[in-house]
Amino acid sequence: MDIKHLKYFLAIANSPSLSAASQYIGVAQPSLSQHVKRMEEELGVKLLERSPRGTVLTEEGFVLVEHAKRICADLDRCVQDMRDLSGTVRGTVSFGMPPSASMVMSVALAETVRLELPEVRLKVVEAISGYITPWLKDGTVDLGIIYDLENAEQYDVIHVLNERLYFISAPDAWPFDTPPGDPVKFKDLAKLDMILPSNGLRKTIQKYEDQIGIALNVVIEMDAMRQIMELVARGSGYAIFAPAATHHFERRGELVRAPIIDPILTRPVHLVNHPERVLTRAGRTVKALTLQIAQEMVRRGIWEGDIV
Repeated sequence: MDIKHLKYFLAIANSPSLSAASQYIGVAQPSLSQHVKRMEEELGVKLLERSPRGTVLTEEGFVLVEHAKRICADLDRCVQDMRDLSGTVRGTVSFGMPPSASMVMSVALAETVRLELPEVRLKVVEAISGYITPWLKDGTVDLGIIYDLENAEQYDVIHVLNERLYFISAPDAWPFDTPPGDPVKFKDLAKLDMILPSNGLRKTIQKYEDQIGIALNVVIEMDAMRQIMELVARGSGYAIFAPAATHHFERRGELVRAPIIDPILTRPVHLVNHPERVLTRAGRTVKALTLQIAQEMVRRGIWEGDIV
């Protein structure tokens, strides 16, 4: 069985009948039937069932289709990558980013790619970190920024930085006797009504709760960063976020942030791709640019954290 057989089988799977597949790929129907028969003999399973309405995939046929799709796509990418090596960097790169990382990274990366890689089309997909991990596995995105490495332990991972987390309040709802923006102790947040996401950030905060033995009073859980910011700005509660998420609200005077101490709260930021999906030349170039931009933003204080 070779790549030609797999491509023929995909054509059959996507056609209502063998005759339709035969016309589509330009191979005589008897020859196509022989290809399928040889594959079934080699694999020791039945791949197709014939019915009055055409051909129907067996369970084994469906499994083979999924493998064939990936194998053929990987081969096509390999051929394209080899051709691209001798010329201009080109192609499409899909990049999954959580909302807070996207706010600090996506615009700078898009502008840099457009200037330095004019033949590369960057597609940024924004979603919470938990969605990005399976997208990397199924090929929806080529690169991703994630915080939590759960279910991604075997991915190709670069630990880019440790991002600091801050207490977020409306200026006119500041809950402490100290001036707004002064450092606050983590244990003192247990007295407040907190509005937090239920995604990876919540897991990070929970680790610190367990570490010092407190439980935050979470009155609302919402996986919608902007809506949480709106609620906090209205005085409906308080939040914990990275500065990248709150920058625009702070600039408009709608929110104020304060350092959290005892302990200082941080979360890791990882740049990842799936090891079974070979990055194209364009993907590798965008990955390198992402690291350069992140490091420069940290040095300039735009992305608050510590480079690893």
